[in-house]
Amino acid sequence: MRLVPELDLLTIVLLLCAALAAGWVDAVVGGGGLIQLPALLLVPGITPVQALATNKLGSILGTATSSITYYRRVGPDLRTAGPMAVAALGGAVGGAALAALIPADLFKPVILLVLAGVLVFTLARPKLGEYDDLRWVGNGHRRIAAGIGLLIGGYDGLLGPGTGTFLVIALVSVLGYSFLPASAIAKIVNFATNLGALVFFVPAGHVIWTLGLGLGVANLVGAYIGARMAVARGSRFVRVVFVLVVAVLILRLGWDVAEELLS
Repeated sequence: MRLVPELDLLTIVLLLCAALAAGWVDAVVGGGGLIQLPALLLVPGITPVQALATNKLGSILGTATSSITYYRRVGPDLRTAGPMAVAALGGAVGGAALAALIPADLFKPVILLVLAGVLVFTLARPKLGEYDDLRWVGNGHRRIAAGIGLLIGGYDGLLGPGTGTFLVIALVSVLGYSFLPASAIAKIVNFATNLGALVFFVPAGHVIWTLGLGLGVANLVGAYIGARMAVARGSRFVRVVFVLVVAVLILRLGWDVAEELLS
């Protein structure tokens, strides 16, 4: 079992604040890993795989909390969430197994282009995600949902940041949900992807337990507040936060890509 490395008080406070903010963002629209994972990489001596594994432990408490809150207050469609979550769990196990083998830098330019397209598409369609307009029915709907879960689950196990955002994107633009139920389903699926990644990371010994559990408590509090705010304010609020998070993801990834090209 890996325990927390020695950290000064300021670093601990910054990590907990990052986890609290990550829980809130993740509960509303996904993308909390954009905050929590880079904060973990500041821990002295931590490897990228340890940071990714510990991030999953911290995040799963938050996604569990927001999933329960959404389930009680929104009643997400389990006929979509169920097959999507099962497929995503399997994809996350496979993605986590590859996490130590494939350089993350290969994916950043592609993800950047996808996010830029998503942002333009969302801004160009102001009514997108305002109301449910479901596409496909029955088994066809479930197969599409499972396919989305498998692909995004694989990404979550492999890299992680922005997974919840990608799930919301797919649920709104491909399956036709409005933003609030899309966020509710995304949290259930995101819980499954975190669990799938931990199925690999825990036996492999990559998790720093004390650090991950501390972040998990802060993430849990942020997730509870974020989920209640999203439910209270509805799809329009979620859409605004969604656009802001995607814009920040683009800026962050663009900065990383530019640094790599110039170095």
